[in-house]
Amino acid sequence: MFFRSSSKKISRLKSEYDYIIAGGGPAGCVLANRLSKDKNTRVLLVEAGGSDSHPYIHMPVGFAKLTGDSHSWGYKTVPQKHLNNKEIWFTQARVLGGGSSINAQVFTRGHQYDYDAWESEAGAEGWSFEKVLPYFKRAEDNQRLADTYHGQNGPLKVSDPTPQFLSSVYVRAAQQAGIPFNSDFNGAKQAGIGYYQLTNREGYRSSAPVCYLRPILSRPNLDIVTSTLVSKVSINNGVATGVNIHKKGSSATEHIKAKKEVLVTAGAIGSPKLLQLSGIGNAKELERLGISCHSDLPGVGENLQDHLDVFVVGECNGDLSADKYKSPIQAAWAGFQYTLFKTGPAASNLCDAGGFWYADNKAESPDIQFHFLAGSGLEHGLKQLRNGVTLNSAFLRPRSRGTVKLKSSNPKDAPLIDPNYWSDPYDREMSIKGFKLARKILHQEAFKPYIKREADPGENVKTDEDIAEYAKTFCKTDYHPVGTCKMGAESDLMSVVTPDLRVKGITGLRVIDSSVMPLLVSSNTNAPTIMVAEKGADHVLGLI
Repeated sequence: MFFRSSSKKISRLKSEYDYIIAGGGPAGCVLANRLSKDKNTRVLLVEAGGSDSHPYIHMPVGFAKLTGDSHSWGYKTVPQKHLNNKEIWFTQARVLGGGSSINAQVFTRGHQYDYDAWESEAGAEGWSFEKVLPYFKRAEDNQRLADTYHGQNGPLKVSDPTPQFLSSVYVRAAQQAGIPFNSDFNGAKQAGIGYYQLTNREGYRSSAPVCYLRPILSRPNLDIVTSTLVSKVSINNGVATGVNIHKKGSSATEHIKAKKEVLVTAGAIGSPKLLQLSGIGNAKELERLGISCHSDLPGVGENLQDHLDVFVVGECNGDLSADKYKSPIQAAWAGFQYTLFKTGPAASNLCDAGGFWYADNKAESPDIQFHFLAGSGLEHGLKQLRNGVTLNSAFLRPRSRGTVKLKSSNPKDAPLIDPNYWSDPYDREMSIKGFKLARKILHQEAFKPYIKREADPGENVKTDEDIAEYAKTFCKTDYHPVGTCKMGAESDLMSVVTPDLRVKGITGLRVIDSSVMPLLVSSNTNAPTIMVAEKGADHVLGLI
């Protein structure tokens, strides 16, 4: 029953709404819920992708089938000059729920330091950890934890995993490598190794549409439309008055008016793209593309930050990992078990263990994150072993900054995405140290009965330069882009939105999603994005 869509069948859109939400990712779903609570407020949520009805979306293991282009934009970066001109697959979700519908469901929030730095370093007043914690708790329904750091009455279902056998081996190995156990990465301390809590419950993914939209589909004042692209925000005399939309399969442009506000929630790639198409950004760049500038904001599309992942792969000495379920017979058995009982390998997110530790021993908080996967080649473009395990390591505090720019004024053209990975030598140094930590874990005693060799990069890759060359060929994104419409003080010439998320220079327009994060958090970004939307809703409603 959970494989049904979270969208609504609408015979015809209204010509005007109070709020138009441009982007049906996690932030858009939160806003649709919170803003439509007032029955006298008309809300429209517009998503370029399709509905979330595909069964792989709701089956926890299904994410491994969704990082290709079936439910994404199929983006690649421009050639990365510090990575031997490698073009990195940079999938961004194109489906109702955005990343929350296709991610690995890992529930982490980052460190207190992250949010305090938003306020103290970036000028985002009101976004310290003390101020954002209530919104994390408001969103959360935690299966196990109820304390200072956790909520139990929110829409977002958060649960403990049933650890895979090899995940427990990994946790033991990491402790042998000197990293202590941590039972709650979102609690009083982040550092340590252990099991991730997940955004799923009782065998189903807890995506934003399932948690925030499905319970309120009967609200007559909320319209949700999918397979519809917002191509432009209409701006008249400095005021956002509505949006232009294009329905899939139609060349016609339809204009929808916004009585109160347009809320852009298209993510760290889509939001700066939409702003630039609407004439908000660097005036000279926009004019070069033939776009009239309504607000000269040079920060739009700048400040792109992301977690770059370098991984080590071990080959198992038997059919021990999830790779064995790639065979038709084993896959059929797993599907049968899931269909009947919502248990077994298909009920796993394949990434139930990980942790946080230090590459730089002077760091104020953990700067490396591990994701352990009891399988190999689980993501787009990665080679597969017959039976293996993968330990990902990502440097959490990159100093490199990139850009998202328009290729043309055509809304259907993919933007030019340049994370500019390793442009700062410090990022390269810390990434190599993080990889060495991962390799150290994989070579501990706990793994010796189960892993016969290091398959990638192999033990012939020894020096820092060897590791760097391996990384340049095989590194990948952790799909955590942020920062391209960053919030900051009014006086900050490179900030795009003020701390109440209003676009500078335009009335009636806000950006509310991961793009406003001025600094990348030291964690996965789904839960922080939901927090931004929860707090953003209160800003829109004038409650703070």
